Amino acid sequence: MSARPIPAWSLPAGDPPSVEAPGEWRETITREWAIGGSRGAIDVCVVDSGVEDGHPLVGRLASSLAVTRGEDDAVAVVEDTTGDVCGHGTACAGIIRAIAPDCRLHSIRVLGAGATGAADLILAGLRHATDAGHRVISLSLSTTKRRYAEALHELTDAAYFNRSILVASAHNLPVDSYPWRFASVVSVGSHDDSDPLTWYANPSPPVELFARGVDVEVAWLGGGTLRCTGNSFAAPHIAGIAALVLEKHPELTPYQLKSVLHLTAANAGGAA
Repeated sequence: MSARPIPAWSLPAGDPPSVEAPGEWRETITREWAIGGSRGAIDVCVVDSGVEDGHPLVGRLASSLAVTRGEDDAVAVVEDTTGDVCGHGTACAGIIRAIAPDCRLHSIRVLGAGATGAADLILAGLRHATDAGHRVISLSLSTTKRRYAEALHELTDAAYFNRSILVASAHNLPVDSYPWRFASVVSVGSHDDSDPLTWYANPSPPVELFARGVDVEVAWLGGGTLRCTGNSFAAPHIAGIAALVLEKHPELTPYQLKSVLHLTAANAGGAA
């Protein structure tokens, strides 16, 4: 592992903690069983700052929408004619595409320039992604405003019961934020290994999984790339891996998918 600093809620440098997995499960739920041969041919939605359609590391989008606020303050979901406004969503989409090359990528823009956004726009974007039936929703953002926590909690539970798996990044600072802290969400912090298909289970939640998020080369605006660090870039690694699992095993519920990701984590014997 490198000596680079990593975001809050992430896996400290050193050996990852061991996670006990019953032997009979480890023999059945293997990495090969979970993702072997899969290319992730399912619907994955990136709720973020938009995505640069046609970026060499992203490819073509299946759909591109934006959540907007009208003059009367009404929130609407419309076709996105602008694309990514700051690069963040393109970075996340490129990570997903690299791991699950056959996924059908959808974009819902809820952030503005500078990766800033309003909680009601984020709620509307998540609601649309859930109603559309996207199997995996990648969310590399959160809010610290507790007044939105209840509405977010209800929405993430609705996604969970609708068989959509919501993968959310933990905050980069040691603060409480939402929705990554909810149990219906797959919450992700960073590790500093370089392998995009190495993930670790956390025996001490609220962060459930650790994925690559330190010094990651990501897609960026104008067809280029950038090196970035943050939990924002760990979450789409897990979103892509979830797509691999769900192409092979579309019958899995979010609860079952969470179990598969834990059982096949590197520190649970899943990488053996």
